[in-house]
Amino acid sequence: MARRSTYGFWYRLAAVIAKPPLIALAKRDWRGTEHIPAEGGFLTAVNHNSYLDTVVYPHFQYNTGRPARLLAKSSLFKVPGLKWVLNGTRMIPVYRGTAAAGDAFHAAIKALEEGECVAFFPEGTLTRDPDLWPMTGKTGIARVALATGAPVIPIAQWGGHRIVPPYAKGGKEDPRLRVFPRGTVHVLAGPPVDLSRFEGREVTPDLLREATDVVMDAITALLEELRGEKAPEGRWDMRLKRRVPRLSSAAAAADAPAQDAAAPAAGEAAPASPDAELPAVGAESDEAEAADAAGEATATAPAAAGTAAGTGDAEGAPADDGEAAGAAAARSGAAAQADADAARRNAAGAARTDGAEADDAAAQANAGDGVAPGEGAAR
Repeated sequence: MARRSTYGFWYRLAAVIAKPPLIALAKRDWRGTEHIPAEGGFLTAVNHNSYLDTVVYPHFQYNTGRPARLLAKSSLFKVPGLKWVLNGTRMIPVYRGTAAAGDAFHAAIKALEEGECVAFFPEGTLTRDPDLWPMTGKTGIARVALATGAPVIPIAQWGGHRIVPPYAKGGKEDPRLRVFPRGTVHVLAGPPVDLSRFEGREVTPDLLREATDVVMDAITALLEELRGEKAPEGRWDMRLKRRVPRLSSAAAAADAPAQDAAAPAAGEAAPASPDAELPAVGAESDEAEAADAAGEATATAPAAAGTAAGTGDAEGAPADDGEAAGAAAARSGAAAQADADAARRNAAGAARTDGAEADDAAAQANAGDGVAPGEGAAR
């Protein structure tokens, strides 16, 4: 079995620096540590609703004895002082929009093979959901999980947004830091996400999106437990700026036994198959992911990095060749249309989509808020 990851000098130094102010800032309610594997490589999938998440979660993970390696924006590795901490704690740099973008994907797989914990913030950035529920996720974590078979541990956080509000403007009316009264940060880890139904199947963009949605469902269920309330039926799509149906729910409906559905009366048109509706939802998701070139993977800096440099999102964009081929086909079809004006519009849209998806293919690992979520630091 792969060895258990160890802290090392730099990780312990980061803990010495970061833990005291975190403990002073907030009370802790941390649960579910029994679900963290004692040995072997594993992934964690964490929600993101406050800049404070990027130091609270690493603190939680550190205390389990299985420190996390997070995906962090490559520019952070150039900051004097901070780069020593990031390199010393073996964080994974994400080089967006370069020939080295795919390195994060391979580094994540290598870390898992060496028995490490690799953490993803699948949303790629701070949630834009008006009620702070998890948004649609980027597919990097599903891609890595299916490629390695590593277990995915869902983790929900709540309470950091009351201390460091996600979109505060500053000033007395809307302070960016609220120290009093001393708040509580809740972290809850759950059992591994069951992705067995995706094993042995051809890896396609639709399959990756569906598997990612299953992971987001698990995170959402844990957050419901922390908040004591049910989440909305749909999931917020950042680019569409509205909630869209959950792909996992649609797929489950499509797989329901035929006998459970009432047969249409003679002469009555049969209801539309849920499968037929999935492409429309998928198309919306594709457009959103393409527009959000910053985030197929949320990269997060370690606790010390967040403390030393502030928080933000390191964003990357893993995608696959199938999506790129689909974009190319769309451009070709558009060019073939008789209407020149329509062709130019379609070609322009396809070009934008292709550019974002090319970034996705390059990053192959959910680097983006790679966790260090927030906007501009290290989903």
